[in-house]
Amino acid sequence: MKLEEVNCCQIQEWYPKFKSVSIKTVVHELPESFIEYLCVDSGPLLLPTSVTNEDALPNRIHKPEDEEDYQVSEGSEDESEQPPSPPSFPELELKIKESIESLGGAVFPKLNWSSPKDAAWISSTGTLRCTSFSDIALLLKSSDSVVHDLCHPYDSCSDKTLSRPPLFYLALRKWYPSLRPEMEFRCYVYAQQLIGISQREVTAYYPAVLERKVELKDLIHEFFINNVEGEFKSDNYTFDVYVTKDKKVKLIDFNPWGAFTLPLLFTWEELELSGKLEENIDVRIVGSQHTVRPGLKTAVPYDYIDMSAGSGWDQFLRNADEELQQQMRSSEAGA
Repeated sequence: MKLEEVNCCQIQEWYPKFKSVSIKTVVHELPESFIEYLCVDSGPLLLPTSVTNEDALPNRIHKPEDEEDYQVSEGSEDESEQPPSPPSFPELELKIKESIESLGGAVFPKLNWSSPKDAAWISSTGTLRCTSFSDIALLLKSSDSVVHDLCHPYDSCSDKTLSRPPLFYLALRKWYPSLRPEMEFRCYVYAQQLIGISQREVTAYYPAVLERKVELKDLIHEFFINNVEGEFKSDNYTFDVYVTKDKKVKLIDFNPWGAFTLPLLFTWEELELSGKLEENIDVRIVGSQHTVRPGLKTAVPYDYIDMSAGSGWDQFLRNADEELQQQMRSSEAGA
């Protein structure tokens, strides 16, 4: 794999050319101070302080005696043990707030290459849905996929000359609550030819998708011919698509061939062999009951959380409370 092949898969590189067939996205260049914040992996997990303070909880119930444990009297020699102050990125926060509003009030975030899917468990909804800067910061700060983008994007490149790109970008992508995970597919292109299609969600069995296998193959192949073939810079790469209810195909992402890109229901060896033999497009759908649903969990010690009014954690807990109240109302309505 070449460095150029990895670089052309950055969302800020490909989105402007393919925006008409992709989902609505706003891209922001990130300041180096925010990148440094994401890279710090020791000490308390601090979320940035909100400059708007719109989501603060002014009436949070707390015990005054708990606060005394963290107070340090003047002249104390243990001042170094005081918890560090949370960072603040007011200019970036205001830009992101404006973008979220322009995209309908909810987005999911992505850096140059990766979205923080592995950190969805820590959000108040268990998804990548974000409605505030603190939601985004929490996901990015908790994701190993994001760490890869920040520190190891070129590790698999045979011509590696850089450890990281000169600039990082945050892509805010419009959140669609009705998207069905079983209708997302990864497509494999070898020597500029579409050779394989795999169901993206491989932890569950969807009989209806299996029944539409031929139809889905034709829809995705036609989309590739009309919109992607010859338009992307690499010869070998993958791209992800979503097929809507009205049989339209939307481009979600591009990824490099091999290395950290998952082959899903294929192996890279069989994909390369298929490409060299110029065989017909191989479509693979989960064909039997194989359901795995990971549980949600939170593993952030209370002592490591700053929950003062206006803090990122304050906003996060407010969102979690609103989500819980909404679920309770839905359950009562269903009863």
